[in-house]
Amino acid sequence: MSVHQAIAKQDAATSASIAPIPDDMAMLRAAVELTRDISAARGAIYWPDMLLSAAVGYAGIFGAIQLDNPWAALASAVIAVFALYRALLFIHELTHIHRTALPGFRLTWNLLVGIPMLTPSLMYEGVHTLHHARTRYGTVEDPEYLPLALMKPWSLPAFAFAALFLPVGLLIRSAILVPLGVVIAPLRKLVWERASALAINPDFRRRPPEGDFARMVFWQELGVSAWAIALLASTWWLGWRPLLIALAIVSATAVLNQIRTLVAHLWQNDGDAMTVTAQYLDSVNVPPPGLWAEMWAPVGLRYHALHHLLPSIPYHSLPEAHRRLRKRLGTESTYDRANYPGLWPLMARLVRSTMMVR
Repeated sequence: MSVHQAIAKQDAATSASIAPIPDDMAMLRAAVELTRDISAARGAIYWPDMLLSAAVGYAGIFGAIQLDNPWAALASAVIAVFALYRALLFIHELTHIHRTALPGFRLTWNLLVGIPMLTPSLMYEGVHTLHHARTRYGTVEDPEYLPLALMKPWSLPAFAFAALFLPVGLLIRSAILVPLGVVIAPLRKLVWERASALAINPDFRRRPPEGDFARMVFWQELGVSAWAIALLASTWWLGWRPLLIALAIVSATAVLNQIRTLVAHLWQNDGDAMTVTAQYLDSVNVPPPGLWAEMWAPVGLRYHALHHLLPSIPYHSLPEAHRRLRKRLGTESTYDRANYPGLWPLMARLVRSTMMVR
């Protein structure tokens, strides 16, 4: 069976019943039973992966700024994009691993990646878990869901293009809006509700932080604001060129992530609550073979459907979990229906869906 025939078969099987589909209890039980021994986050994997990705990424930015040969500078920038993209996506792991699992990892990630990239973990923690809530996924209360497959075709390029301006928006937010919000209460409320979360749902409004999380937010906001102001101040003696190159690299990472987001789900839900199995089938795995998926969907995100089935499983255990489940359940199972061959067939599928919207 060709790739296109396989996609067409999945289209027919999935779109016909994505919302009302009942839970496949055999799959849900197998997912829990087969992964108990691989559910712990391993610091020996997390730490070197994150640190090396960040180091390569910043070295790439330095090379893009300093190298005189334009082709060498461009190559260095491309390396920076993919390395920093991987480093940034550890923010996803931070929302799922237990706070005591990897002592110091959250703080170190924020100091080395989150704050320098103007994306501290406060922008994902307390938000992404709402996307996994059983009664919120795919509804108007889901901050990370839009029914893109049911929208007009122009919405897809607009969705990806908007990411180009994310770094500038983050710089303005942290250097100007957050400091002003300290003395202007309505602005502080607006920035928190509308500009403190990595959300794609324009109707999402974030609730005020409380307790320990509020204290963490204070220190992260203080750090990222100080850094953003320092970046703008640096233009007085370094000029604008280094900052603009760095912002361009971050823009490229944002666009890459936005493209990944386009194919992370099928985006077929129109707002109704869904069963766990329906949520799984509205999500996407792109398992091996193929190394390209590890570039555009790193840190376990090539197994996004499996992640929705088992949100607490660390990224390094997802390949083994996938192998075990596919072996137990077979290639004609519900589990197999969320496995797809690659980025471009998924993108074509999404485009076809929007073309059918009247």
